[in-house]
Amino acid sequence: MGMIDTIAVETSERQIAGKTVAVSTVLRGRPPSYLRVAFSTVIGLLRGMKMTLGYFLSPEEIVTQQYPENRDTLRFPERYRGNLRFKFPNAEEHESHAALVTQVSQEAEVDAQHAAAWMHEDNGARWYHNCTGCGKCEAACPNASIKVITRHGEILDDRELDRFVWRLDSCMFCNACVQACPWDAIEMTAGFENAVYDRRLLVYNLNKMAGPRINLIQDEENPDVRKRMVERRDRYGGPVPLNGFGLPNLLPVPAPLPVDEAVDAMPGQEGSA
Repeated sequence: MGMIDTIAVETSERQIAGKTVAVSTVLRGRPPSYLRVAFSTVIGLLRGMKMTLGYFLSPEEIVTQQYPENRDTLRFPERYRGNLRFKFPNAEEHESHAALVTQVSQEAEVDAQHAAAWMHEDNGARWYHNCTGCGKCEAACPNASIKVITRHGEILDDRELDRFVWRLDSCMFCNACVQACPWDAIEMTAGFENAVYDRRLLVYNLNKMAGPRINLIQDEENPDVRKRMVERRDRYGGPVPLNGFGLPNLLPVPAPLPVDEAVDAMPGQEGSA
């Protein structure tokens, strides 16, 4: 585009919609020289590559992270919003949220570890939580990605958490559930590796234990009563698609037939004794 001389202005009158209107026309000036065009182009290129050139001259300031080569040392900002998880106050340290596909592939090993931990330290004290089942996180979720299921506890004669179902497949990671929780029972993590071939793997329980919140359990001095207050929960148990329960836009996995019904349903078995 040619240069415009803003000083050279021509004023005239034109008929627009039956009315005489004064119009000012800015005259196009002389085109710039090739040397000026080349100079301005180089300056614009240098301005655009200022950050790149700065990293080239000072490689110690590079913030670009090479994934997945740096997976073991990968660090995220404190306010990064990844996978949602329960806070377990009795755990000595929170394990990093591994890739979901890795968890699924090692499901048997993980369940065995959880089962062993469940029988240790007061029948699952490692998985005591702060959730009361109030449902404020469920009410705050704009996508209906959370379903809090409660039960009536026989020991305390009060409401307590049964299952905390999270739909990762529809979560928008807005953090509204964490902010709405009055007991600081859940948190967003840096987990982001959620690639799977079946969306139904992305709907599961966050809580590993059903029962009241941690302070109510620890206030009970009788260890036998404490064991009766809690019950273990599996990752894919309860009303989730992998357990035969359909959800909006998500068909369930058919539950396996009992042995007798499966034999009767086999082709060529009709009328067999």
